[in-house]
Parts: sequence; C-alpha cells; structure tokens
Amino acid sequence: MAGVYIHIPFCKRACAYCDFHFSTNLKHKNALVTAIIKELDLRHTYLSDKNIDSIYFGGGTPSLLSVNELESIFERLSSYFSWNKSTEITLEANPDDITEEALSDWKKTGINRLSIGLQSFNDEELTWFNRAHTAKQSLASVSMAQDKGFDNITIDLIYGSKFQTLSSWEKTLQQAIDLNTQHISAYNLTIENKTALGVNYAKGKEPAVNEDLSSRQFLMLIQHLQRAEFVQYEISNFGKPNFFAKHNSNYWLQKNYLGLGASAHSFNGVSRQWNVKNNALYIKALNHNSTFFEREELLLQDRYNEYVLTRLRTIWGCDVKEIEKLFGKNLRDYFEKKAVNKQHDIKEYKGIFTLTELGKLRADGIAADLFI
Repeated sequence: MAGVYIHIPFCKRACAYCDFHFSTNLKHKNALVTAIIKELDLRHTYLSDKNIDSIYFGGGTPSLLSVNELESIFERLSSYFSWNKSTEITLEANPDDITEEALSDWKKTGINRLSIGLQSFNDEELTWFNRAHTAKQSLASVSMAQDKGFDNITIDLIYGSKFQTLSSWEKTLQQAIDLNTQHISAYNLTIENKTALGVNYAKGKEPAVNEDLSSRQFLMLIQHLQRAEFVQYEISNFGKPNFFAKHNSNYWLQKNYLGLGASAHSFNGVSRQWNVKNNALYIKALNHNSTFFEREELLLQDRYNEYVLTRLRTIWGCDVKEIEKLFGKNLRDYFEKKAVNKQHDIKEYKGIFTLTELGKLRADGIAADLFI
C-alpha cells in the first residue's frame, strides 16, 4: 500500500544542527496549508492505490498547526484516499507544543502516532542545540501523551555531541528505555555547512564530532535497546515488535508515496520528484498554476542503486531473488559477486544479504561499493 507525506516547514526557532527546509516566520502558515490542499487537488492521481496505510505530518514542526488546519488537510485527503483504524497517522511534535488540549485535539483528528523530538535529557546540551524545550518538558510530554491514550509513540535522540561521554550516553539510553515508548530513533550528530553549528565549526569555535566515540555510542545503543526488546529494523530505528514505523518502512521498501508541501519528495517506482524548497515560491506557484516541482525518471541502474542503498540498511536486507526479479539476472550476479567479497561487513542467509553489526558503522560506504 501507498503513503502520503505532508511537509510542514515551520519551526519556532532554528536548531543549531538542522539543515532541513523550514522557516521561523509563521505568518504564511495558513497560506501554505491552503497551497498544500491545492497541491493535493492537482496531484492525488499520482498514487494509483487509493487505499493508504500511512499518513505522516513531518517538518519542520507540524505540532505548530492548529486543529482547524489539520482538519482541513484530513478533510481533503478523505476526498481522494481511504484509510482505516490500522492506518498509521503520525504527527511530529516538539515537547513544548504538547499540552492536554493539543493531545485531545490530535486524537479527535485521527492522529494515532506521535513522533516526539526529545533529542537529549541534558539541559545544557538542549540549549546548545537551540531547542525550545527542557529535559523536564521532555519527560512530561511523553507521560502526558501516554495518559491521553497514545500507545504508539516514538522519540528522537542525538548522540555524538561534545557534551556526551559513554557514561552519559548510557544514562540517556536508560532514561529513554524507562519512558516505555514503542519506538526510538537515534541519529549521529553531523555538522552541516550552512547550519549554526557548521558556521561555528568553520570558525574553529566548535570541535569536530569524535567519530571513534560516536561509533562506540552507536554499538552501545544497539546493545542496550536489544536488551530492552527493541528490534533494530533499520540502522537508526528501533521498534518493539509490531511497532515498526510504516511510514519509514515504505521508504526503505521502495513503496509508493506522495509528498505534499514545499521541499516534499514523491516516488512512484519509476520516477522521483521534489517540490521547490522555498515557501514563498511554493505558495506563489500553486496560486498561479505554475510549475512547483522537478522530476527525474529513474534508469534501471538508478533503481538498482536505490534498492541497495535503502534495503541494506534494514533487517530485510537485499534479496538476490528480488534483485533478479526487479533488475534482471545480470545485476543479481553483479551484486552477489560484489557482496561475497565483504564478509566482515555483510552476512548472507538463504540469499538475503544484511549488514553485520560492524558493517552498520559504515553502511553508506558499503552500499556505494555495490553500486553500478
């Protein structure tokens, strides 16, 4: 089944590490929601399957939307697509936006999964990240959501910052486990050029990420969450059984999805397209019925490379029978010849190739070695 992604590119403030598309100017928020609805009117036929198993509000900070704005998007979605109680409907939310009233409103709209951006339980680190919430709010937001009946919650964590040691990271992991959520995503801090962190790093005001320490923290992450009965179904994502993210999994399993909003991406199996990465231009284009996206037709080698890149990151791995079915016997032979030479990084069982624990430390590089 297919999925729909809605990008809400607004934030209260800019996180020091974030290079996603967003704006801290909220005055165009209502106009952008109107443009998203118009885009849906224009592009709903992009998905041939009208039954969807995932709706995802990402960003940015979708928890900044009013309940009326959310309801207007759901109302138009229901004109074109069908879903049921098993459909995963996710809203990304920051702890400081989570109140009892907001939780009740989200429940009423049909949202049944929350992705809460905690990032850290250290107030000094949160300030350095330029987050708007405190560690106390992090803990309270999860507890409040659980009390309101949300039983499918994922939290985000970041490791690798200058504030962390192995000991402090271990404490963070235990705090996260104790929250008793169904899913945890953990990402290694990266320094992107155009972010506040990247600018300060270029000026020599911030240290480089300690890759050796990050690698040790990553292995600790795997060990601790496995002991807590989380399954590492993708390199950065850990879910309890039956709580793997459908939205995320659709990406990695190459299922079709429609992306709505400025900078949103869409994929239909043979092509990929992405919307303009500018709120004003996106709104203007929709208002004037002009082009607001670019499109790329995927060649066979593109689709093969994407398959390897995404599937190798997951527990489902690269299946040589599937490779032959999708891309032909020559590419199956090519993949197997390359993969068998990486025995320290890749393991094979019944024709399915997955990364070893150490291989997960450099997944993208390993995948690149298998590309055409």
